[in-house]
Amino acid sequence: EVNLVASGGGSVQAGGSTRLSCTGYGFSFTDMDADMGWFRQAPGTECELISTTTGDGITWYAWTIEGRSTISIDAASNTVHLQMNSLRPEDTAVYYCAPSRPSHRAKLGLQMCAGQGTQVTVSS
Repeated sequence: EVNLVASGGGSVQAGGSTRLSCTGYGFSFTDMDADMGWFRQAPGTECELISTTTGDGITWYAWTIEGRSTISIDAASNTVHLQMNSLRPEDTAVYYCAPSRPSHRAKLGLQMCAGQGTQVTVSS
């Protein structure tokens, strides 16, 4: 069964850091060219793509987290990480990972903000 399980969230004070992890089961990241992304969804808002990484090591960050976040991938463990520093209350959301390309998500039957996400709550 194809599944993605995110972990590492929790309650953090503003200015703090967190390292999120997301492991894929039932498929290999390398089969998806290691093109993976992190998404987040705050209550009452749409799912937001915040970071991507490619098999070539090219990374991208949404302006909302750029400069204080680092995405990395461990192909051996089929896990993608997101290190977030200088956290702000507006970072409060449920965080998910998924293949960054819509075609890869469709092939695996995955959605952007679905599956087992991890809650990050940042208090001021």
